[in-house]
Amino acid sequence: MRKLKLYSLVTLLALSFVLPTTFAQRKGKAPVNSAAATATARGVDTISAARMRSYLSFIAADEMEGRDTPSRGLDTTAKFIAMNLGNWGFKPAGDDGTYFQKIALRRDQLDLAHSSGEINGQKFAAGDDFLPNAVGATITGPLVYVGHGWVVKSKNIDAYKGIDVKDKIIVVFGEGLPEGVVRTDLPTDKMGEDWSSPALYAQQHGAKGILAIADYGMLLRWEQQRQRLGGPAPRPQVEKFMAQTGPQVPTIWLTPKTAAALFQGERFSAAALMPYGNRILPTSVTTVVGPPVTVTLPFELNAAKHVNFTITVKGDKPMTQNVVAVWEGGDPVLKNEYVAMGAHYDHVGICAPGTADPICNGADDDGSGTTALLSMAEALAHAKQRPKRSILFVWHCGEEKGLWGSRYFTDYPTLPLDHIVTQLNIDMIGRSKKEGDTNTRNANLSGPNQIYVIGSTMMSTELGQLSERVNKAYLNLTYDLRYDDPADPNRFFFRSDHFNYARKGIPIIFFFDGVHEDYHRPSDEVQKIDFEKMEKVARTIYMTMWEVASLPVRPKVDKPLPAQLMQGRG
Repeated sequence: MRKLKLYSLVTLLALSFVLPTTFAQRKGKAPVNSAAATATARGVDTISAARMRSYLSFIAADEMEGRDTPSRGLDTTAKFIAMNLGNWGFKPAGDDGTYFQKIALRRDQLDLAHSSGEINGQKFAAGDDFLPNAVGATITGPLVYVGHGWVVKSKNIDAYKGIDVKDKIIVVFGEGLPEGVVRTDLPTDKMGEDWSSPALYAQQHGAKGILAIADYGMLLRWEQQRQRLGGPAPRPQVEKFMAQTGPQVPTIWLTPKTAAALFQGERFSAAALMPYGNRILPTSVTTVVGPPVTVTLPFELNAAKHVNFTITVKGDKPMTQNVVAVWEGGDPVLKNEYVAMGAHYDHVGICAPGTADPICNGADDDGSGTTALLSMAEALAHAKQRPKRSILFVWHCGEEKGLWGSRYFTDYPTLPLDHIVTQLNIDMIGRSKKEGDTNTRNANLSGPNQIYVIGSTMMSTELGQLSERVNKAYLNLTYDLRYDDPADPNRFFFRSDHFNYARKGIPIIFFFDGVHEDYHRPSDEVQKIDFEKMEKVARTIYMTMWEVASLPVRPKVDKPLPAQLMQGRG
């Protein structure tokens, strides 16, 4: 990797104020049709390869440390974007009059040394005798044994018949699915309705916690799990997303020794139940260890049994942010509607620690989209007129963590979400397949005059037609629609930030250059970017934005996507 010198940040900041080139200065680059004059009036000349190179050289510099969410490099990039937006006169649309929509994260780390367990006065050590999940709680109360603990209505499985688990501790045996159940029997959109895992059922029905008797598989992984739970802090989660699903239920795995103490004094031992594992248990079983005893399932344990487990966690709450800004439209009525422009400005951080090149710079993913969006914002500030509708710019964080930023913005919008008429998403537009490239990892990389267009025809016929019309009248790129299909096996439609707008019923278009040899690798660097292609694609998207902003009526959604496709990320 080419390393930057110590003064590079100062140099890069200086480069960011180089005067943009124009069509006249860039001979041969202007469209030869009548769209050129309109494009120039709209400020499109400001979007130039040279300008974008200077921006991307800052955004994908080693000093940004791969822009992980959260990280110092991501915060620096956010401030760089906001600084430019302020210079260009954009209206802040984040929190408290700023460009930043703040997102609180939470990172809980299990504190094994201060966690404890007790059963009828007998003490047990966290890590050695039991392993809890990182949910801080003290659980005590009546106990009910429910076997495998699953509900699968399609298989007539219900481990809780005749038992109310509210304010009780559920005791289950083992992990995994019940006998005769496979993952395809558990559709995501039916979770909690047609089927429930032990943890979900406990959460839905008010159980205090779960004690899980470790089966053979869990015992084999016990030491590995202990090291993981007691090791470095896990990655953070978005605090509000955790609240959306309700409070987590404490789950505590028990060794055979601890399980034996739990069943001490009952009519049968824990060992007597182990041979049944994850089977679909009948209404009663006869134990096969010790004297024969018939047990009706599920059943409550001795009411006099006293159980107390305390799980202690150490937590911190780092912050991150989306960057949000508005360029107000010129029409007195239509300016109350928005064309949303989006890209994720995060990447995966320091991905190869200990190597000579540890940083995943993310020049293409998605430094290219981040830069294109920044150049489009600058172009609007140089335009001789304003679009009729307002233009909303959102640089999303946490896309690489599971579309965090776009989910957060669409769940907790800083402006009315139903006023957004279209969202145009840019995620990787800076790479081209070179002539003669036989690398199989570049087999589906788009060419210098080609870009994949996804989603334009999925929801709105009108939006798809507008997209094609603008491209043909302007630079006439090759629009490849092979992934414009929710059944695409790569599931690209579900894998970037536009998805969260689509699930809210907003028609989208996603521009994408294709997966390549440097995807999510330290080698995704600025020197490999095709800035000439970036310029053409960014200008075309910019002109598409203007046309959507000029429509007398918002694009009609005439092909809403099936509800099951909107349940979650693919």
